[in-house]
Order: sequence, then structure tokens, then C-alpha cells
Amino acid sequence: MKKSLLNQFQLLCSTSRKGLALLIDPDKAGTESLKRVVDLANIQRPDVFLVGGSLVAGTEIHKVVGYIKAHSDIPVVLFPGSPTQIVKEADGILFLSLISGRNPELLIGKHVEAAPILKKTTLEILPTGYKLVDCGKATTANYISHTFPIPHHKPQIAACTALAGEMLGLQMVYMDGGSGADKPVSPEMIQAVKSQLSIPLMVGGGIRTAENATKAWDSGADIIVVGTVIEENPELLEYLCQARYIHAN
Repeated sequence: MKKSLLNQFQLLCSTSRKGLALLIDPDKAGTESLKRVVDLANIQRPDVFLVGGSLVAGTEIHKVVGYIKAHSDIPVVLFPGSPTQIVKEADGILFLSLISGRNPELLIGKHVEAAPILKKTTLEILPTGYKLVDCGKATTANYISHTFPIPHHKPQIAACTALAGEMLGLQMVYMDGGSGADKPVSPEMIQAVKSQLSIPLMVGGGIRTAENATKAWDSGADIIVVGTVIEENPELLEYLCQARYIHAN
């Protein structure tokens, strides 16, 4: 019987290994670059593709998901910025609640719009607490969400926020510095958050080097998220896919 995506992510909380998600922003993925990234992923085998972003045209996300599903057997999970980014052909969706902010539309409002659409699909729903962290640069996600990120030097705020998310019944936490972050989420914040959680922790934004990835994993991230840096530095994906087995808890 095929394991659910959530089951697979939960296993990464054990001592087996760490996880790697490859993020593709449809607005930045041209035909040739998408082909190169998918071909590379088929060789190195990250755990999952994340597809989405804050400003994504509906037609583009459908094209990207369709291409990946036609050319790879690696699971595709939607990372949506709005209900218009739901693509039924994907395998799952991060049902994101922006718990770092106080915008009701992104805590529950958009979810009400999305729920009846999702009910008609076979997408696996992954209830996820999404936390934006200030990593040195205002991001599109901050602007679109009308919220302030958690200060980079306040790990306890991040930890308490994550704990509240788990107590509310969320099944995962995704801590994100955002696209184009100047620096990654700090090891101190990752460690503080992980110490309070029994659910999978994803960390992304600003992870551009093997050192960044290693620090995130060793600090407690169960899954790290990397994006366009992979096309610029293909060798990094090879390293990360091998290093998953070294940096287990």
C-alpha cells in the first residue's frame, strides 16, 4: 500500500534520514530551465517537488505541474499563494495557515474558498503552519500577505508560534525566509522551534550552499527547501541528496 505524503514526511522525524524539497516557481521556470531541473531531479531524487509562489498565474502553474507529472515520478506538492493555484493533477497540497501573521484571510479566509474546490480533487491535504521569518530583505510574500515576518533574532517567538500551530492540530510547520532572502533562518531559531514540535519541520529561504543546508538539518529541520540555486549550481543537488543520510538526528 502506498504511503501517504504525510506518512513519508513523518518518517523523516525519525533517525532514518533528512528530507529535501525542490521548489519551482512557475513564474520563473522557463521551458528549458524546467526541463533541466526535472532531468537533474530524476537523477538525484529529491523527496518532493514543491510548486508555487506568491505571484503565480493560474495557467503557468498548470503547465509546470503537467510537465513534471509527465516526465517524473517524484511527488508534486502544491505550495499555493491563493485558491487559484489549485491543480488537481498534483499529488498533494500544503494547506497553509499563515500563523506568523494576523491576517484573517490567510489564517482561515482563503481556506474557506479553497475547501469546496479541494473536496472535488484527490489531492492529499497537508495542514501546514506557515511562518515567515525576517531574513534580511522584504519579500513578495510579506507584501502580498500584508503581515510582518518573525524577527530573525527572536527564536522564542518562532518556537511559541510553532507550538501553538501544533496544538491547533496542524500536521506540519514550514518556516520560510522567502524567495531572495539575504540569509537563511538561523540555526538558533530552527533549534528552538524543533525543540517544541513533534510534527515535521520544513525550513526554506536563503539556503544556497552546502553549509547552509547542513546547519539547517543539524539544527533540527526535517526537510529543507531549495529553489533556483539548483539550476545555477547543479552539483549542490547531488551533494544534498547524498547528505540526507549523513545528517540524521
